[in-house]
Amino acid sequence: MSETNIKKFRRSRTKRLYYFDYSFFLILVVLFAFGLVMLYSVSAYQGNLKFGDSTYYLKRQAMFGAIGMLILFIVIKTGYAFLDRLSGIIYIISLVLCVAVNFMGSSGGGSVRWFRVGPLNVQPSEIAKLAIIIFLAHLISRSNKGLRETKNILKAFLLVIPFVVVIAYTNLSTAIIVAGIAFVMLFVAARRSMIFVVILIIGALGVALFIVFQGYRSNRISVWLHPEDYSDGFQTMQALYAIGSGGVFGRGLGASMQKLGFVPAANNDMIFSIICEELGIIGAVGLIVLYILFAWRCLVIALNATDQFGSFLVIGIMTHISLQVVLHVAVCTNTIPNTGVTLPYISYGGSALIMLLFEAGIVLSVSAKIPIPLESDEGTVIAQ
Repeated sequence: MSETNIKKFRRSRTKRLYYFDYSFFLILVVLFAFGLVMLYSVSAYQGNLKFGDSTYYLKRQAMFGAIGMLILFIVIKTGYAFLDRLSGIIYIISLVLCVAVNFMGSSGGGSVRWFRVGPLNVQPSEIAKLAIIIFLAHLISRSNKGLRETKNILKAFLLVIPFVVVIAYTNLSTAIIVAGIAFVMLFVAARRSMIFVVILIIGALGVALFIVFQGYRSNRISVWLHPEDYSDGFQTMQALYAIGSGGVFGRGLGASMQKLGFVPAANNDMIFSIICEELGIIGAVGLIVLYILFAWRCLVIALNATDQFGSFLVIGIMTHISLQVVLHVAVCTNTIPNTGVTLPYISYGGSALIMLLFEAGIVLSVSAKIPIPLESDEGTVIAQ
């Protein structure tokens, strides 16, 4: 073998390979597939009643899922670095959309939260969640050790407050999620505790004042404590009936009674209660385990990311999904007042599903940049 061929052979033997989290992708596919099955089970009656098509919601969700999956693979192929360069523009556009929807948006469920774009209702607050994650990841990756100073932490929070205030005007639950994402990302970056305790107390007081000054929100506290005494507690009571009637093993897939017009918003805000009714505690726990595995893989990817921007993107996305799951389950079980939070990758919703799959694409893109250690890379270990 010639010397040139020997060099080529050695280079091929030491070619750098990159990690791709197939476990995360598999969990994502299972969640999405499970969501389609449950959505059809939950929405077939309503679809047939309203549109004469029992697969109406399923077909629309599959269409939005296909769009989201296309975006997911495009993000994996192009990488996530472009988000760093566009973080400021994304921040401004998202904030403008959140303000504009209050004046030019479409109403639904008593609130103005959507822009009608063809067959899709675009909810700017869903875009805002990802915009905050991207912007804060950019800010943290550029700050080095600056966020360990109290004044810089407060400056970062001040940049999030406009989103929280604007979104809270019509959607308090999403505002809380946005604030929670920012809190966790900055807490991890700053590694300080006392200032965050103060921020948490101020935030809780802010939410309390917001509820007091908006009478209909304070009424939700009364409904939460005694749902059986108020007409507004009907949805909560029906959701609890559904959960209670499911027992350990459930009534069986497709056998729910509460989805037949008894539980309002059964295909989005209350879908977990129908899952409990049809699949029982076993099914509900299995779904929660899937979300835990989802968060675990995010954590593994974040710990092994090759740059701080990618790492904090994944931390933000992990926080977003985790918070939303916890809030949805808490609402369905009446652990907290009814706030109208969807269940990620399961609940019906076009713009929400597309943005969630976009986020999953970012996570997979970060994982695809993690190099697999070569034999010569002594002491390099990828956490599993």
